[in-house]
Amino acid sequence: MEGNEREKLRYLDPATIQKIGSLELVAREVVEGLRVGMHKSPMRGFSTEFVHHRQYVPGDNIRHLDWRVYGRTQRYYVKLYEAETNFEANLLLDASSSMHYGSGKVSKLEYAKYMAASLAYLIVKQRDSVGLAVFDDVLRRYIAPKGSASVIQDIERELAEAKPEPRTNIASQLHEFAMRLRRRGLVMLFSDLFDNIDEFVRGLDHLRFCGHNVTVFHVLDPMELTFPFDGTYKFKGLEGAEEILTEPRRIRAAYLDELRKFLDRVREACERSKIDYVLVDTSKPIDEVLSAFLIGRMRSKLR
Repeated sequence: MEGNEREKLRYLDPATIQKIGSLELVAREVVEGLRVGMHKSPMRGFSTEFVHHRQYVPGDNIRHLDWRVYGRTQRYYVKLYEAETNFEANLLLDASSSMHYGSGKVSKLEYAKYMAASLAYLIVKQRDSVGLAVFDDVLRRYIAPKGSASVIQDIERELAEAKPEPRTNIASQLHEFAMRLRRRGLVMLFSDLFDNIDEFVRGLDHLRFCGHNVTVFHVLDPMELTFPFDGTYKFKGLEGAEEILTEPRRIRAAYLDELRKFLDRVREACERSKIDYVLVDTSKPIDEVLSAFLIGRMRSKLR
């Protein structure tokens, strides 16, 4: 992103988010900042599958010209993708108790809610459809994708009411959605992924096998990423694990090594399945995270 574009973004940090409060207002601030900073349609980067060609007309972006077709026909055609026709997006929010952790102004769950609300608002502004699922070990709430403005209020209401529940079973929910969703589209998962990784990966593969374009937003607190604790701490298990009394400095190196292995496994599994993986540090401004993701998507589609 160019420097002058970066300056136009609002960069809502967690402290600012807490002052604004309302999911709707935060989503509007984030989306308007993205739209100004990126100039063109940021969702164009969400193109999921190539659909067909149409003849070139003046004003079309020449980067979408299909030169192979031109070589065969001596006529200019541009590629169309599913996002240029219409798409459906389903936002899957993990509301298990581990998502309640937060060392700063907002918890992982609150941060994920603001991200989901912002993306929902952006998708509807693009005249596409968006839905929401809130789950832990079972599906708690589901709003089927719609393209009307009213779905934003429905999603905001459900997000506001979502409370942390005891346990996570991400894999079973991914399998359920792979069977539930009849139309290929976008599936965006917001979770800390504290679950069985092998089963989770099989759930992702199920969605990809069904033709869905999947993005994993791996939401973690900065304390979980750096483990800067000092002194003596009692760590409370959030999903049935026992409490542990320890001196963090004694286990910091081992913890960070295990974290690195965990992140590598998730990232590599996503890469193998052609799934977008975004590590989200909840101390970072939301629109900074989303703008980097959207720009990355657009650039990958233009290669």
